[in-house]
This record gives sequence, structure tokens and C-alpha cells, in this order.
Amino acid sequence: MTKREYFDIVSKKGHLTKKAAAEAIDVFLDEVTRSLKKGERVVLSGFGTFYISKVADKQIVPFGQEEKRTTIKSHRVVNFHAGKPLRKAVW
Repeated sequence: MTKREYFDIVSKKGHLTKKAAAEAIDVFLDEVTRSLKKGERVVLSGFGTFYISKVADKQIVPFGQEEKRTTIKSHRVVNFHAGKPLRKAVW
């Protein structure tokens, strides 16, 4: 499903204009992004939790090319843990 399709659904079910629905969704996504950038957890009850974890440095070796070791620097990644109602719905 695309972002535009979400705009349409929210505008119909929320009795909003498409522009208002788009603004509401954009504000929601901006706030989730801002919270994750700060390292905060984002908990949506009944849906799940978004959180940041740090991946340590690691060395990779392309298959069959032992002399070409490459290091991937440590970085942060976004993780998602589905809530119980969501897990049950898709099970």
C-alpha cells in the first residue's frame, strides 16, 4: 500500500479533505522520525514498538576473495516489534 492510498483511506474514514489527511499523516511520520532520531522508543498500543539499536563494526569478506576484506562501520538501525493484536491479526 502506498502513502497516497493511506491519504485516501484517512480522508474517507476521517471525513477530511485529502489535503488535511495528507498533512495529518505527514505530521505523524515526522514526529515518529524525530523521536527515533533522538533515540526514543515509539510505542503504538495494539500495533507495536519502533526502536533504535546500534550495530557494531563488522568485517565482511566477499565470497572467494579473502584478500578483499571490508569493514562496515557501526551504525544505528530502526527495529520494529509487533504488538500482540497485530501478531494475532496476521497469524
